[in-house]
Amino acid sequence: MQLNIPTCLTLFRVVLIPFFVLAFYLPYPWAPMVCALIFVFAAVTDWFDGYLARRLKQTTRFGAFLDPVADKVLVAIALVLVAEYFHSWWITLPAATMIAREIIISALREWMAEIGKRSSVAVSWIGKVKTTAQMLSLVALLWRPDNIVVGVGVVALYIAAVLTFWSMFQYLNAARHDLLEP
Repeated sequence: MQLNIPTCLTLFRVVLIPFFVLAFYLPYPWAPMVCALIFVFAAVTDWFDGYLARRLKQTTRFGAFLDPVADKVLVAIALVLVAEYFHSWWITLPAATMIAREIIISALREWMAEIGKRSSVAVSWIGKVKTTAQMLSLVALLWRPDNIVVGVGVVALYIAAVLTFWSMFQYLNAARHDLLEP
């Protein structure tokens, strides 16, 4: 395993996860803001490690494996925490949908790579917009300083949920011929 700056940033993001969860449960009025800030910092390191890996030509197999895993684990945990906090179907349903989509698409990508067809399920612009809406919603719903921010977070969560379905169907459609082959 080659440790370089991008890989160290990804590993740091993994190390942040327990602190993120701990901050969520702290019984202090400033805890939601700290939790949201840790999440934002982790999201920024995600963007930055990818940028540095490409810019410095420091991509590694380990980094290519760990980066999406770290992202998906962080987002899934954030979605679970938000669903737990609001304890309502109208938050849990889009959160569960997004977690299920990540599992389905990850399995599809792995399977497509196994049969040598990785390019047919590459990341689309809809996935990037979905991720942006998802991150905005999670920051707002983790921080929740007032009802306006929570409202923005809920709207962004539903936008992300709609884009989640849209992008999932795009991926499944792109792979349908391979999926339906005998």
